[in-house]
Amino acid sequence: MNTSSCIGISTMKPCCRILSSCKGSSFIGYSFGKCNHLINDNLSNPHCKLDDIHRVSNYANRVIGVIGSNRSVFCGSDSNWRHSRILLGFRLNKETRCYCVNANAASDVRNHSTSIEAQVNEKIFDKFYIHGGLNVKPLVIDRKESGKDVAKVEKVRTDVNDGSGVNVKHPDNYLNGESVSESPHEKELSEVEKEAWTLLRGAVVNYCGFPVGTVAANDPADMQPLNYDQVFIRDFVPSALAFLLNGEGGIVKNFLLHTLQLQSWEKTVDCYNPGKGLMPASFKVRTVPLDGSNGEFEDVLDPDFGESAIGRVAPVDSGLWWIILLRAYGRITGDYTLQERVDVQTGICLILHLCLSDGFDMFPTLLVTDGSCMIDRRMGIHGHPLEIQALFYSALRSSREMLTINDSTKSLVSAINNRLSALSFHMREYYWLDRKKINEIYRYKTEEYSTDAINKFNIYPDQIPSWLMDWIPEIGGYLVGNLQPAHMDFRFFTHGNIWTIISSLGSHEQNESILNLIEDKWDDLMGKMPLKICYPALEHEEWCIITGSDPKNTPWSYHNGGSWPTLLWQFTLACIKMGRPDLAQKAVDLAEKRLSADHWPEYYDTRHGRFIGKQARLCQTWTIAGYLTSKILLQNPDMASKLFWNEDYELLENCVCALRPNGRRKCSRSATRSQLSYLDSIED
Repeated sequence: MNTSSCIGISTMKPCCRILSSCKGSSFIGYSFGKCNHLINDNLSNPHCKLDDIHRVSNYANRVIGVIGSNRSVFCGSDSNWRHSRILLGFRLNKETRCYCVNANAASDVRNHSTSIEAQVNEKIFDKFYIHGGLNVKPLVIDRKESGKDVAKVEKVRTDVNDGSGVNVKHPDNYLNGESVSESPHEKELSEVEKEAWTLLRGAVVNYCGFPVGTVAANDPADMQPLNYDQVFIRDFVPSALAFLLNGEGGIVKNFLLHTLQLQSWEKTVDCYNPGKGLMPASFKVRTVPLDGSNGEFEDVLDPDFGESAIGRVAPVDSGLWWIILLRAYGRITGDYTLQERVDVQTGICLILHLCLSDGFDMFPTLLVTDGSCMIDRRMGIHGHPLEIQALFYSALRSSREMLTINDSTKSLVSAINNRLSALSFHMREYYWLDRKKINEIYRYKTEEYSTDAINKFNIYPDQIPSWLMDWIPEIGGYLVGNLQPAHMDFRFFTHGNIWTIISSLGSHEQNESILNLIEDKWDDLMGKMPLKICYPALEHEEWCIITGSDPKNTPWSYHNGGSWPTLLWQFTLACIKMGRPDLAQKAVDLAEKRLSADHWPEYYDTRHGRFIGKQARLCQTWTIAGYLTSKILLQNPDMASKLFWNEDYELLENCVCALRPNGRRKCSRSATRSQLSYLDSIED
């Protein structure tokens, strides 16, 4: 796994400057022996030890370095580098240099297995990490300025960066280290779209002069931003897609690489270290002065893995979103070299290892705590929430596409295939709910002790809420929000159901039924502002018990039945996939009437979304980006095919649901296979 300190840009001229201060240290696996000295040579220096430099350079390129036009430089070392400090200098101009500090690096990654085979006494993935605990120093890049250039640099910094890393004016469309020409998507834009692009670019965060993400919200009137001035992995996804679809991939590549680097950090909460594959929920770029320096400063990435979050919840969905975005970057830009890098491949493996590790659970779904996804507060979704399962399924399919197949990854790919098949069957069979299934649950017998039990999860018929009996349409259905022993959450969770369509977690028939239900219940799920995050809201005693009387999640507010315009892009993607762009256009038109006038709120309150949320931030970035991404997809529907997944025929043919001909109910996938064969015959 790449835990290197340097993600540079190839336009920088490397200075041969390596500072090593450890016994038996090495640089990218090349040993210098016992050393405590400075190697400071220049390739033009006749006394430069060219043989040593060439050996180091060739070894770096052979193992993990990729240096070229618009490529990044990745640096690593062997395990002896545990306590070393490496400084790599890049000359930006005559007076400016960029330094990266490394205190924790990966070793000989190619020789390490990424298998997840059970080995009780061996921590396989420990090979990818060097434990440095709290002594690990953040990635630091500092610029040294002097003379006449200082005033010039300070002036530029005033225009581009407000001190918190936020790009305020963004005068030159500086998103790739250079001026970006006008994209075809930005021609003939409406006034609302122009405003949205201006706000999105104003939310860009720079790290050492290069864009690495967008802040969650950029409301200039907000005096207490809390963590809304940070870059969230989840929140950045719609921004990333807007930039990618607009032909601007540099910011997305920077984001993917820098968050990957943060994955390697030691995470500690009350003396406990969570899994190594955990991705941060967010990070903040801090510009701080160097100690004991005059006029020098450094940019520091400060990640949050949940140790500062409200409720100290681990961001389960961050790693899943990172994998999904990595796939989207490759498919839209055509640049697959990023996902082929060894550090990126290792990062994928670490996330998968965290998700696929054996546990006590009997089901293929991921078991998580409350608040571990977009709904990040107590809302009764602990267990196996639909949103996490849909993202998990998407991440597994993305990983299978991107992983390099070799001896060390064969077992991992096999585990992915088995989990995909089991998860697909489980979700389609047990989470699906329509009028027919409600009637079946209504007549359930309980306390069945048998392998042939119909009521496998011992769901009590009295759990069926009264509102559902009248609400479910004749034609249409959805996947329930959660399922575990003796508990079925009958609420409609929009995010999970939409992503079920996008990822093909549901069958074609189920995906169509979900859209049919949304269309039939338009007033409830869309109202005056799309889209309701869940329906219905928890009220009265139920609200008190399940949310703990959360003052932010009051009925029909925030995550408890609030309306979230950021979900527009996912709804648009699902509609285009299912051949219903008209539904998406209707939702976008509805939102377009108010978003700009209301200053792009985070969410809306009340049953039909008539009022801006009582604690909603304005100029919310993913609201802006969700709208822009929806507009681009509707104007260029062919691009949508790069972001969704079609039905996987191989999964249907290799069902591992363990339903043997021993009297159990036959796997329901046969109906899906028949339907797909019928659709194929129509296309032919």
